[in-house]
Amino acid sequence: MKEDSSVPGNARFETRAIHIGQDYRSETGAVIPPIYMTSTFETGNPGGFDYTRSGSPNYRNLQNTLASLENAQHCTVFASGVSAITAIAFGLKAGDTIISEQNIYGCTYRLFERVLRKFDVHIKYVNLANPQNYPLIAELKPALVWLESPTNPLLKILDIAAIAKVAHSVGSTVVVDNTFASSLIQQPLDLGADLSLLSTTKYTNGHSDALGGAVCSNSDAWQEKMIFAQKALGLQPSPFDSWLTSRGVKTEAIRMERHSANALELATRLEKRKGVKSVRYPFLPSNPQYELAKKQMRAGSGMMLADFGHTQDQALAFIRKLRLFTQAESLGGIESLVCHPATMTHASIPKEIREEAGVTDGLIRFSVGIEHVEDLWEDIEQALHA
Repeated sequence: MKEDSSVPGNARFETRAIHIGQDYRSETGAVIPPIYMTSTFETGNPGGFDYTRSGSPNYRNLQNTLASLENAQHCTVFASGVSAITAIAFGLKAGDTIISEQNIYGCTYRLFERVLRKFDVHIKYVNLANPQNYPLIAELKPALVWLESPTNPLLKILDIAAIAKVAHSVGSTVVVDNTFASSLIQQPLDLGADLSLLSTTKYTNGHSDALGGAVCSNSDAWQEKMIFAQKALGLQPSPFDSWLTSRGVKTEAIRMERHSANALELATRLEKRKGVKSVRYPFLPSNPQYELAKKQMRAGSGMMLADFGHTQDQALAFIRKLRLFTQAESLGGIESLVCHPATMTHASIPKEIREEAGVTDGLIRFSVGIEHVEDLWEDIEQALHA
């Protein structure tokens, strides 16, 4: 990471998000760096740029910002979250093993099952919220231990430090998908992870208008692998999307505070509402993983899961009655979204495997936005009454 000497070394997250990653503006004095919409650069330029697939001022700005926010030495940005996952997987070889948390993003599962297995990479899915399963890591000595915390969509909290300790004892690399938490709320590298992965499409950008991904690390070797994957596989983002994400990340702190406050309030009310089967949210005191969540996370983030005791058809009917929660894929934008994981984000996972992990037909995933919480509550109430 290139340090900006104008930013104090003890600056907090909110300040670093705004002031780090502001290079390439000296010629004009522009307060915000411009978008470099060029495909190639004149040889010998001071920045060392040659071809945009191999680097852009907009990539570098965003990489410097995210490395700082994730307390990392390195960051590489990609075209999407799945591109970031692909870049890490590209570092594997035939015969390698991945131990993965059993509840993961549906597209991660699809990449593992329909792509990596073709190249003789072995994947073992394990409930890593249960410490009794940790010995499998020592037994199988995987190349990668793949974690999400909180998980998508079940919001399980995994003990990153404890898992990393076991994994490192046998030379395994620990990857944490930090998308659901965000860089403000959790820094996986500080907890012992080797790689922190973000779909910057979500909370990092926060406005549902740009795709992107990032991998942060303190490893020179992994950084070389990420740069090579970005170039060799053509996984680079567009300069415009990088610029949009650099703009969005400047407000990440204030957005995440509102996302978290709204989600906690809605979860608390739903938990008390008659007829609600279950509510899951990391910072609910009734959550059996509440203490671990508080230990690892600064707040609970904006994702909430509810089961109203509905069948699949009833759950979908409820979703269609909502007015402020738009039924859509993705999460982490300023607007509230609602998703039915079984038929949307996790539809690529076979039903028996999905339900074994706990993703049932009645589950509804809310990405709680930053609207007024009373308006969001009234929307949920009217949909339930309808």
